[in-house]
Amino acid sequence: MAKNYEEAVTKDESEIKYRGIKAMPFVIGNETFEKLGTIGTSSNLLVYLTTVFNMKSITATTLVNVFNGTTNFATLPGAFLSDTYFGRYKTLGFASVASFLGMLILTLTAAVANLHPPSCEADGKSGPCIGPTPWQMAFLLSGLGLLVVGAGGIRPCNLAFGADQFDPNTESGKKATNSFFNWYYFTFTFAMMVSLTIIVYVQSNVSWAWGLGIPTFLMFLSCALFFMGTKIYMIVKPDGSPFTTAVRVTVAAVKKRGLQLPEQPGISLFNYVPKSSINSKIPYTDQFRILNKAAIMTNEDKINPDGSAANPWGLCSMQQVEEIKCLVRVVPIWISQVIYYVTHVQQQTYTVFQALQSDRHLGNTGFKIPAASYTIFTMLALTFWIPIYDRLIVPKLRKITGKEGGITVLQKMGIGMVLAIITMLVSGLVEEKRRSLALSNPIGMEERRGAISSMSGFWFVPQLSLIGLSEACTVIGQVEFYYKQFPENMRSIGGSFLFVGMAMSNYLSSFLVSIVHHTSDWLPEDLNKGRLDYFYYVVVVLEVLNLVYFVVLARWFKYKGSGGSASEIGMENMQSEKHLV
Repeated sequence: MAKNYEEAVTKDESEIKYRGIKAMPFVIGNETFEKLGTIGTSSNLLVYLTTVFNMKSITATTLVNVFNGTTNFATLPGAFLSDTYFGRYKTLGFASVASFLGMLILTLTAAVANLHPPSCEADGKSGPCIGPTPWQMAFLLSGLGLLVVGAGGIRPCNLAFGADQFDPNTESGKKATNSFFNWYYFTFTFAMMVSLTIIVYVQSNVSWAWGLGIPTFLMFLSCALFFMGTKIYMIVKPDGSPFTTAVRVTVAAVKKRGLQLPEQPGISLFNYVPKSSINSKIPYTDQFRILNKAAIMTNEDKINPDGSAANPWGLCSMQQVEEIKCLVRVVPIWISQVIYYVTHVQQQTYTVFQALQSDRHLGNTGFKIPAASYTIFTMLALTFWIPIYDRLIVPKLRKITGKEGGITVLQKMGIGMVLAIITMLVSGLVEEKRRSLALSNPIGMEERRGAISSMSGFWFVPQLSLIGLSEACTVIGQVEFYYKQFPENMRSIGGSFLFVGMAMSNYLSSFLVSIVHHTSDWLPEDLNKGRLDYFYYVVVVLEVLNLVYFVVLARWFKYKGSGGSASEIGMENMQSEKHLV
């Protein structure tokens, strides 16, 4: 199948040259510095809003959840514009500049005194702290808005743009692509570790101006590194709106809903594939057969000389129908991942508040670990696990199962979901211990909150490590799943599905927090007066139900390019490999 690729500079070459590894320093470097910048800015945003902008915990948590949700949701329109009009290269370039400008504005809110409210100590009042003025909030939100625009373009395109650099038609290219997914996430977690340690430390112990200025400079380096690699990039041309095809198939199927499908769908239905298509040929599947009616040829349907349908709104090819089936099949799996990611949101928000009311001293020293830095253990677990899994475990599993990835993508995601349930159970038990010691043996008071528990903050390490392992399985599995299950002309949109799912998780988490906060006393400002552990157990119940839902879906799912369901190709039953053809 021909590929509509073009090289960034050499337009006259008749053969495509995939630069692969040579392009990786620029692609990975851009991603690493971008993550160092944006995560260095956003990872401690909760603390910044409560200490510098004097917001209440519930207000700051809601704003951070909405910001994270909107940031991730913006990846969908960003991916659509990339796949339809601009291509991944232009989208990444524009988005990188937008992120840099957004971070520059946030830095100014910390560096310029008039752009944030006075500190609680500086205002000299014993009453409530002075909150931000409307124009201070407007300036802050404008910076956050530019970060949303930047993330909307970078997140769905960066991974697909990197994978574009490898030849998908060779064995070495396929293996390199599979490894790229793991190592891409490895550099991502490395950037997060640096952000959650060095940058967060500067923000908490030196100054917010320097703490936000350093990530801004790193984002500038990200922009520079990306544009430096322009001459060797392989650039995929946008192939028109993939949503138009989806609408056409739906309209044609509705128009022909009264017709009977032929007995041999793969042979009797309209099956034209344009030579210019960048999508690989997809075999016929028997799911969602009502959509097949869009490919039924009648006497009224006319065919162009090149074999295409004269009226694409009345007749679609089986290739187009199967491409839309790929999208429809993915959506139920995506819904399960929306619920799964609620566990991550809790570890990123309430664990910070728990750490603030715990003993954060490093041993017997006077050094106090910043509350937001504890999530570094999630990154450490992920960073240690990925090389071990990619270099040691996958080759052994490959010999046992005969599968390219060792196990199927859905199996990997399912393992991560089980680990997420264990994470929330452990989180509930740790919170019980923290609260009990805070009430019986406090070691001090946290300003505007309450008693500090004598429990060491290192008790949070098990739950944070578990969620890191869960992420290594489920989130990386999602990245690979969406990239491989979407048609080639929708891969940026496929990349956005991960982040849109995270966005919905943030909104869902905010909804759960809001409901629990208004119907119970579990989540007060002082966690010692509430029962955060009960809230964690509610999330456990939700995740167990979600796991059951996912397993049912996984057994039903049919992978792209296979006529068999996921269970038939090894999702739940390895013996069923004999059914493969």
